[in-house]
Amino acid sequence: MPPVADDEEWSDSDEETGSEVETSVLLGTPDGAITAAADLADAAVSRMGGHPAFLPSNEPPFSSSSCKTCSQPMELLVQMWCPFENSPMDRALYVWGCAAAGCQSKEGSLRAWRGLRYNDEYAAKLEKKSAKKKATPPEKSTPKANPFSRGEISDAESDTASDEELLTALAATTLEESPWRSAPSYPPLYLSTCSEYLPAQPKLKLPPGVQVVDSLDDVGKGSKDVSWIAEAYENSLDVDQVFERFTKRVGFEGDQCVRYELEGTPLPYASDSVLDSLFPLSPAPLLPSKRVFECQLMPNLINVLSTGDSQDQRKKLTDEERRKLVEQELKGGSSDGRRGMEWGTCLIFSCSKDCSLTDDGKEARESWREEAVLVQWGV
Repeated sequence: MPPVADDEEWSDSDEETGSEVETSVLLGTPDGAITAAADLADAAVSRMGGHPAFLPSNEPPFSSSSCKTCSQPMELLVQMWCPFENSPMDRALYVWGCAAAGCQSKEGSLRAWRGLRYNDEYAAKLEKKSAKKKATPPEKSTPKANPFSRGEISDAESDTASDEELLTALAATTLEESPWRSAPSYPPLYLSTCSEYLPAQPKLKLPPGVQVVDSLDDVGKGSKDVSWIAEAYENSLDVDQVFERFTKRVGFEGDQCVRYELEGTPLPYASDSVLDSLFPLSPAPLLPSKRVFECQLMPNLINVLSTGDSQDQRKKLTDEERRKLVEQELKGGSSDGRRGMEWGTCLIFSCSKDCSLTDDGKEARESWREEAVLVQWGV
């Protein structure tokens, strides 16, 4: 990926049309089949498909993966290693989905769970880092943290020799002699991450006194791509406008299967009741519980899991072919009655404080909690 242009390099010249701007979104893409047993058992290895590697020492109930419509066990769609920055808890997010035709568009056919486990060694490193930070002047700037790594600990310059060891989070429970082992599954693929880059929009040279309002697709210097929210209802967005914006944004990186932006803004797929609940006309709580947007699953995930395609295989298709494939699947798909998922995007909202509490409200060293899932099913 090309680097983000420095402020000094930003200009109104036409030459800027070829540059790219980094957003605050991390993209998850397929990165080949997982064949190593050690990686399959490592909860710190993010994946698509396969069987889960659990963090809690006690195996979670098998019913966690059950579809709430047909009650059958569902396939694991993704497992993401995503500990909160400066948290002593190891953390992984698990999402299951049902591919039964009769369960599509039904609530409970996609479910997300969060596994937490207290990391004593990492907690000690955080304390050491905190003590050093108090004793030294603050840094001018810090790089954007990658939620799929423990990279921020290196900033403490403390005992870096064991940092790599912390990135191995062997599952506390093995799936041998377990119903999880016999659960249906897709072939496991590595899930790697990269920053999202969008083409920079050249500044228009207008006559004096003329003003314009940023469009839905404008990405400016330092943009977080949220300007469109304020004007969403002013422009009376309809299904086609929202969907076209979705496909245009996704088209810049057609291989993306996950968009990750903790406490960020989801990319809506369609104008529906889900969109209305996220961006109401007047201020209102996002959700009844204290949850924030964490990530969303993208249409390409359906294609990758159903075909077992790796990233290299997908690159055999052109961007236009990938776009048409996604639109075909989501605007009706095939009519042969085959089994398959048919959602547009799956939005996951997580506890903002990453709480690990027992039923009586006490802090626990590990936990297994279900998170909120909102699904936009299609147009």
